[in-house]
Amino acid sequence: MHAPECKFELHPRDEIEKAYIDIISLILVDPSTQKEMVSKIQTEWKNLHSSIMFTLTREQRVEQGELGKIRLLTPAERAERISEPVSEPMRTIYEKGSYPGCHDNALFSMLAWHKMVGFSWEETQEKVTQWLVRSGSWDRGGFGEPTPREVIDNKRHVYEGGYGWMEKAQAAKRVIERKG
Repeated sequence: MHAPECKFELHPRDEIEKAYIDIISLILVDPSTQKEMVSKIQTEWKNLHSSIMFTLTREQRVEQGELGKIRLLTPAERAERISEPVSEPMRTIYEKGSYPGCHDNALFSMLAWHKMVGFSWEETQEKVTQWLVRSGSWDRGGFGEPTPREVIDNKRHVYEGGYGWMEKAQAAKRVIERKG
């Protein structure tokens, strides 16, 4: 769940892992609301815990269940929920596709988003290639490669580098809304 190279809010790795364990073990053993979790964690609830809860929620690994209690999603539930972006600006890019003038930003954001939500390179490669065709992006032209798959393969460094997606997605959305 936590990349080894990450310096989550500049905390030492052992502190980060301990906070994840605090939260996940409590969710599994004694499902609670987030407010209740603060008092039930054996150590002091810190900003790090709040940041991790935000990350777990953003990555759709947890949700509020009955009576507001936090629960872990099963792998099948999570896979279904993350199959396509639902929040802006990614939803616009996913639904409307890319246009010449924003292909790089759209592709960067699609690749980085898929990595962020946990898809493997192979899954990302397949999903983003299908998106290029399904969304009409490929038919609009503007790519130097002869096939959609080659476009994606040439951007593998984006996936591997773990570049952020929000700034690129916002830039792509502005172009899509002007042209689409």
